[in-house]
Amino acid sequence: MAVRVSPITEADIPGAITVIQQAFADDPYRNWVFDNSTFNAKRNAASLGIRCRWGMRNGIFHVAKEEGSDEVLGVACWLKPQPAGQGSTWHDWVEGWKLWFNQVGLNLVHGRGGLNVKRYFIWKETQAQAQSSIWTDPRGYYFLNIMVVSPKAQGKGIGRAMMETVTDQADVEGIKCYLESSKAVPNMEIYGRFGFKFAKELECNDDGTAIKLYAMTREPATKPRAN
Repeated sequence: MAVRVSPITEADIPGAITVIQQAFADDPYRNWVFDNSTFNAKRNAASLGIRCRWGMRNGIFHVAKEEGSDEVLGVACWLKPQPAGQGSTWHDWVEGWKLWFNQVGLNLVHGRGGLNVKRYFIWKETQAQAQSSIWTDPRGYYFLNIMVVSPKAQGKGIGRAMMETVTDQADVEGIKCYLESSKAVPNMEIYGRFGFKFAKELECNDDGTAIKLYAMTREPATKPRAN
C-alpha cells in the first residue's frame, strides 16, 4: 500500500494515542514502570495527549497513514539535535513548565494511573547517565523518542517510511541518530537495517526488580552538505 508520512495535527492525536497504547500494551518498560493492577487507560490517554501536543511544538512528530485514509497507522517522534554547550532558551523554559503544569493538573484529577514514580525516576537517571557517556558528538543527535506501528499494519513499510523521513535528513546534515529500545529481539535487528548499532545496555533496577534497555546510535550515511 502507498504510505503517506506527515506532521501530526490535533485531529490525529486520538488515533496516535490508540496506536501507542496498542503497541506498548505488552512492552517490558511499560509493564515495569506501571502497576497493571491499577493502570488507568483513560488517564494514560490524557497523559499521552499532553505529550503529543508538546511533541508537536518541540519535536519532529510524524504520523503515517495509507493514501486516501485518515486512520493513523504509525507514530514517530524525534527530538532535535542539541549542540553541546547550548543552554536552554526561553522557549525551552516555557515549554518545560507548561508540560509540568499540565501533568500536575492531570495527576490532581486522575491520580497517577498506576505509574510507579520511583521507577520512573530510576529510568530517567539511568537514561541521563547513558546519554552523558554516549553523546560525544558536539553537534548533537537526532533522538528517536518513540516509533510505533499499529499491530494490524506491521510489515507494510510504514516503519521504514517514518524512519527514513528523518534519517535521510540526518544524512544530508551529517548528524548522528540515537534511540533506546526496550526489546533486544527483534527490535535491535530491525533498527540495524537502518544503520543503528548497539552502543550501551541500560539496567533500570528497583531493589532487584529490573529491566534492560538497549541504546543504539547511527552514523550519517553521507558526508555533510557543503555550506
